[in-house]
Amino acid sequence: MEAPSSSSIKARTAAELQAVKRKSGKTYGQIADETGLTNVYVAQLLRRQAQLKPGTAPLLRAALPGLTDELLHEMMQPLLRSYDPNLIQDPTVYRLHEAVMHFGESIKEIVNEEFGDGIMSAIDFYCSVDKVKGVDGKDRVVLTFDGKYLPYTEQTTEHMVSRLRKQDNQEGKPE
Repeated sequence: MEAPSSSSIKARTAAELQAVKRKSGKTYGQIADETGLTNVYVAQLLRRQAQLKPGTAPLLRAALPGLTDELLHEMMQPLLRSYDPNLIQDPTVYRLHEAVMHFGESIKEIVNEEFGDGIMSAIDFYCSVDKVKGVDGKDRVVLTFDGKYLPYTEQTTEHMVSRLRKQDNQEGKPE
């Protein structure tokens, strides 16, 4: 019998975690408030898209008492950060993608204007979803992407460690 793949283990674990959340009756926002995490990070944890840190485990277990030791242990393991390519077919995900693609060039120009030549990290990154009332009194979605700025590096040989080692090795060889 073949061993289960990491993606099937991830899918099974995510389904179990979602069942624990549903059974708790809590929203991602409520769990976030109880743990001090963002609502999106809680969702990432419960979908196995983020690794649970040992110091956060007791807070998450207090918020979701249905979490078993086995699930908590699995959540603390390094994971395969991936997504289902069919996810783009979901209207919410498609519209988010569409918005980023539509506004992306302008956002990039403003990032470069404000910070210089670089990018926003998606690793040192915080994300949240909030609900507010618009000026017309209708519900509005507020997405916050809060990522560390990473400047592009000028690639000079004097800062390239592998070149420095190579140069040191060549200088140390007798002729």
